[in-house]
Amino acid sequence: MTYPVSQIANQLLIYSADMGRELMTNMKLQKMLYYQQGFHLAYFNTPLFDEEIEAWMYGPVVPAMYDRYKTNGHNGIEPDRTIEFNFDQPQELSLFNEVCRVYGAYSTIGLMNMTHQESPWKNTPTGEGNIIPKSVMRSFFKKRLKA
Repeated sequence: MTYPVSQIANQLLIYSADMGRELMTNMKLQKMLYYQQGFHLAYFNTPLFDEEIEAWMYGPVVPAMYDRYKTNGHNGIEPDRTIEFNFDQPQELSLFNEVCRVYGAYSTIGLMNMTHQESPWKNTPTGEGNIIPKSVMRSFFKKRLKA
C-alpha cells in the first residue's frame, strides 16, 4: 500500500522537529523524500508514495511537494501536528525512522551532493518532467541495504 506523499512529507517534518534539529527546508525535504522512497522500494518492493520523483538541477524533487512548500524559500517548514498518520506495518515505521536517523543527520547541501553522486540522479537528464524511474531507484537502493 502506498501513502499520500503529503503525509509522508509531514512525518519527515515532524521527525526532524522532534529530534531537536532545525526545521527542515523544502530542499532537504525533497532529498529525504527521495531516500525514503528509494529504501522503501528496495526493502518492500513497493513504492512508499505514488508520485514520481524528478531529476532537477539541485537533485531529486517531488514536484507537488516542492510546489506546496516553495513559498518557504530557504526557511524551515513547520510540521502540521493536527494530521494523524500511522504506517500499516511496524517494519515500515522502523525503516522510515532508520532512514531519518541516518540521512536526516546530513545538511541540505550534504544531501544534495550525495544525490548528485548517485546513479539514479546522475543517469537521468536534469530538468522538470525528467522522471527518475522507480525501477532504477529500487535497483540502486537494494545494493545499499545492509544484509
